[in-house]
Amino acid sequence: MEQYEPDDRLSPAQVAAMRRSLRNGRAALTRRSLLRASAGGALALGGLGSLSACGIPAAGKTAGGTSAEDHSAQEKKIAFSNWTEYMDVDDSGKHHPTLDAFTKRTGIKVTYTEDINDNNEFFGKIKPQLAAGQDTGRDLIVLTDWLAARLIRLGWVQKLDPANLPHAFANLSGQFRSPDWDPGRAYSYPWQGISTVIAFNKKALDGVEVTSVSDLLDNPKLKGRVGFLTEMRDTVGMTLLDLGKDPASFTADDYDAAIARLQKGVDRGQIRRFTGNDYTSDLTKGDLAACLAWAGDVVQLKADSPDVDFIVPDSGYLTSSDNLLVPNKARHKTNAERLIDYYYEPQAAAELAAYINYVCPVDGVKPYLAKIDADAANNPLIIPDKAMQAKSHAFRSLSAKEETAFEAQFAKLTGA
Repeated sequence: MEQYEPDDRLSPAQVAAMRRSLRNGRAALTRRSLLRASAGGALALGGLGSLSACGIPAAGKTAGGTSAEDHSAQEKKIAFSNWTEYMDVDDSGKHHPTLDAFTKRTGIKVTYTEDINDNNEFFGKIKPQLAAGQDTGRDLIVLTDWLAARLIRLGWVQKLDPANLPHAFANLSGQFRSPDWDPGRAYSYPWQGISTVIAFNKKALDGVEVTSVSDLLDNPKLKGRVGFLTEMRDTVGMTLLDLGKDPASFTADDYDAAIARLQKGVDRGQIRRFTGNDYTSDLTKGDLAACLAWAGDVVQLKADSPDVDFIVPDSGYLTSSDNLLVPNKARHKTNAERLIDYYYEPQAAAELAAYINYVCPVDGVKPYLAKIDADAANNPLIIPDKAMQAKSHAFRSLSAKEETAFEAQFAKLTGA
């Protein structure tokens, strides 16, 4: 087994955080929840064991990955790995209309595999080939921002060719254009965005006004009836915003202040519990009057329950992203770039958004989506308007040392 520097090993707190995510955290979002919690859970826990034993490779080069000879012109194919339930399907559930349309137009056959159940489990699967400079057998993968950042830092994904991405460059929404881990989107493009807002049950609130994280933490009428998330970045990020701090540029002292603020909520019994997306049941029943929630869940809850609604605090909200990347040694890079660009055409993006209900990262989609689903087109959780985009914030990248320390503090807070 490869040995790496101790500083790059996963700490117990990080492993605990990942296990929380597998059980009920953002590894269990909306349409992906059951499959990622069941089919992915056992595999992912095994993967975590191997990761904590071997450690993670130290950050390597950042000047771009290693290309292979591009066979795109001779081999009209793409191997695309994605999360479960993260693509549009037809009524039979067997075909993906947007992929079929891409193949019909270009002649490029897409081998589409739903083999990503958790970021860390998938990282454990592809790490040996990437570390050895070998082809993973995949031309396109989808990873959440923090893991995408790690692969870019390690030099394990290829720099994209802007000449093959005219629609992506032109239509990428401003709020996703320049994350600190990939400025200018040289190596990645968002597949979908994931936003964190405040959801509430109008009946359970019984006239109590909720407009901010401070209301959740301080209003005595909500004691024992509010929930925060087991995902550190979401809970701490929203609390930082409430304290007037920017999650994109906070200090260790800022982080300590946010943890202390949340600890008071725990000590006073204000916070009922920290949850993954299992808050959906408690919120619908009214056991939780209000909580931090993921937008994809809220879209579906609002459709099913007239009592559930959401607010975006004046201080702002958190948005992360799942991202398309081309791993090192991929044989069909140009074909993969053509597929990325295809999903930045408004029609294809609209068809995908109508099925997935996450934050669409493509500008100009609304009139196309309106023809498919008017409610979705007018939902700011799917198509944020400029005012909502302006309130969006990203949680900054963490060093290995910071992640270890911050996760340990958060684990102590949540009792994990």
